[in-house]
Amino acid sequence: MSALISLLESVRAASRRLNLLDGATVDAVLLAVADETERQTEYILSENARDLAQMSPTDPKYDRLQLTAQRLADIAADMRRVASLPSPLGKTLSETVRPNGMTIRKVSVPFGVVGIIYEARPNVTFDVFSLCLKSGNACVLKGGSDAACSNRAITDIIHRVLIKFGIDTNTVVLLSNERSVTNELLTAVGYVDLVIPRGSKGLIDFVRQQARVPVIETGAGVCHTYFDAAGDVAKGRAIVLNAKTRRVSVCNALDCLLVHRGRLTDLPALCAPLAEKRVIVYADEPAYAALSGSYPAALLQPAAADSYGTEFLDYKMAIKTVASLDEALQHIARYSSQHSESIVSEDAAACLRFTREVDAACVYTNVSTAFTDGGQFGFGAEIGISTQKLHARGPMALPELTTYKYIITGDGQTR
Repeated sequence: MSALISLLESVRAASRRLNLLDGATVDAVLLAVADETERQTEYILSENARDLAQMSPTDPKYDRLQLTAQRLADIAADMRRVASLPSPLGKTLSETVRPNGMTIRKVSVPFGVVGIIYEARPNVTFDVFSLCLKSGNACVLKGGSDAACSNRAITDIIHRVLIKFGIDTNTVVLLSNERSVTNELLTAVGYVDLVIPRGSKGLIDFVRQQARVPVIETGAGVCHTYFDAAGDVAKGRAIVLNAKTRRVSVCNALDCLLVHRGRLTDLPALCAPLAEKRVIVYADEPAYAALSGSYPAALLQPAAADSYGTEFLDYKMAIKTVASLDEALQHIARYSSQHSESIVSEDAAACLRFTREVDAACVYTNVSTAFTDGGQFGFGAEIGISTQKLHARGPMALPELTTYKYIITGDGQTR
């Protein structure tokens, strides 16, 4: 038996003991970790600085990796929100009484052991811990080497609190950074109930191709905003700016602006705020012509074939001119990663058709795609944005970290 399988056996045992914890204790642990996180801000930031020192500030991942006092305060607030939410466990999802008097209840239960593979995002360590504990799951964390010091510090703080409450520290396990460990985790059938990759398309593809345990895909987002013939310029300008520049390194950031050709004269106004943020625009010929002379020449480039369908994770954006809503829908169907898509339009019929035909986890009308986030949806936090259709789709929070079982009761019935 390998060292990892031995460890996973201990994690599975810890997951069974979580079923014995009452909700009040779980919430108390979450609140205690939130408090300890704020008390240990200096320690966490010092360890995070060690990770940051190994990465160039120009790397798009740098912003994801960086923790600040404000970000840690926000993380603590998220944990407190998760603690305040009702437990997703033990809910009767359906109940029937059969003709023989037998009662069948469908009840929500934890998965058991959830593995998370993620890149340079130490905030994920907190999110996964809080959501998994609240949903009764033990978690196995496989973070990227870029965030090794940060993740160790965070896990250390969590373990200190678990020990104070007499809870097995194998409830939350941080694995080493070796690639071989990843491969073994992905094939740990019988020890791990579910693996969720959170990161780049390359990571997600690798996990999907190598895993023998069930996988829920999250993360990669090629997001579009379509400015319709009936779009409002003021709304569109604000939405495009927010979706593109609020945080360029996240999966809900805008990658491609589709603009109706009848509104090309409004394109300079739509893009003007992007110039202040030094966003490089890759424009097709009509859009390039419309922006020439109004958008900084150093930031305006002709679009290439690979400008579309690219998740930039940077201050870069493509623009595609379309002749109609039909063409916009066709472009999205071809290039979307089924994450988040938005339409800017005052035409109710166009908005309705867009929301019905676009195949994505989150479809917006006159709203920035930046809202695709568990916290913004009122879920407290998220374990990732699922872009698949089985079991979970969109921001994955507490309900998505449960499955169900049937509980059947009777009075001596036999078949």
